[in-house]
Amino acid sequence: MKKEFLKYSTALSVIALSLLSPDMAGKAFAMSGPTAIEIDGGLLGPLELSGGAGGYFAYLSDTSNKTADPGSFNGDKSTSANLAESLVELQKTTGELQYTIEIGASAGTPTLGGPAEKATVNAFRTGPLYAGYITVAPTNSPVTVSVGQIGSVEGFESALTYNNANLFASDIWYVENSQSVGVSANYAKGPVNVTVEFGDGWDTRVFNFVQALGTYTINDTNSASLFYAGNLSRTGVAASTYNQTQVGYGNNFINSQMYGAFYSFTTGNLNIVPEVQYVYAKVDHQVGIDKFTSNFGVTMLGDYSFGKTPYSLGAMAEYFTSNGPSYWFIAPHAEGVGFELTPTWQYKDLYARVSAGYLHLLDGSYAGDGVTGAYGNSGYGKNVFSMGLESGILF
Repeated sequence: MKKEFLKYSTALSVIALSLLSPDMAGKAFAMSGPTAIEIDGGLLGPLELSGGAGGYFAYLSDTSNKTADPGSFNGDKSTSANLAESLVELQKTTGELQYTIEIGASAGTPTLGGPAEKATVNAFRTGPLYAGYITVAPTNSPVTVSVGQIGSVEGFESALTYNNANLFASDIWYVENSQSVGVSANYAKGPVNVTVEFGDGWDTRVFNFVQALGTYTINDTNSASLFYAGNLSRTGVAASTYNQTQVGYGNNFINSQMYGAFYSFTTGNLNIVPEVQYVYAKVDHQVGIDKFTSNFGVTMLGDYSFGKTPYSLGAMAEYFTSNGPSYWFIAPHAEGVGFELTPTWQYKDLYARVSAGYLHLLDGSYAGDGVTGAYGNSGYGKNVFSMGLESGILF
């Protein structure tokens, strides 16, 4: 499972716009986010309860009907029905001492060209606790501090499917970090919003990982963001990540440095977000990285709302390329292009959408023998078609 996060990229004044994911304010939603139920907490003060649940049926072409290696990157199943997420959140967002508790199961947004995953409560060491943190927000101070099970500030796309304009996410999303334990400091004043986070990136319990996100709001329709993430020291192979061994998950992820940027432009009912990202891991024989390895991605995301109707249309185009022997996405040396369209319908708290995407590999071999491709019975197919039907409820 890859990144699942609650970003801290926005000012506290707009947290209520997306109670399940406070990172998403200022971004273009394919759908209206959950609307919190206000609760009188007595001595605890005013509380807000919200939640969301959704599932999807997915189809992948060019899967393998054989069990012999190399087989398809997507395995043998061409169809699957999965729970995407089922989360309930309780928040206190007023006063100098605030908190968030979010529990449930999640799968992470499925990736274009990759297999769909089922939601689980065992994605993190915290089990069903998806997020749990305390926030200190001094009165009249532009600085707030959060401590606990917090989330990544990397990239634009969300791990909660209904916060994205498309069901299938990009290669850029796939290589990003997820929930972890740590401390986050946020500065928000005027058009500037900066978050710096320190913790055990990649859920390793090795506290050596720093993330930073800076956003400048140019005006009501334009904003620019820069982000960074990387480990300050080596995370040894004995450390596990997301309840998996580091070797099995990929040493290159845990011992990497990432730089990226995205720009959000809105005109009328149209939002366009170009994003660029570069991540690399230097040679470190002690953790099994024997050659320099990197991944570069460029993505264009779009979302158009059809006026006052319940319909909208999401779109995505991407290019990515990997360097070196490590697996970043699909295969070593993988290079590819992808496209996706997602018409969406939402009536109040109910939503449904169909997403169709196509990914073509320009290079990369899942079998590791230099033959282009990663799909189909031979394991050398270059193309995969992904389709998903998603529906759910928000409250």
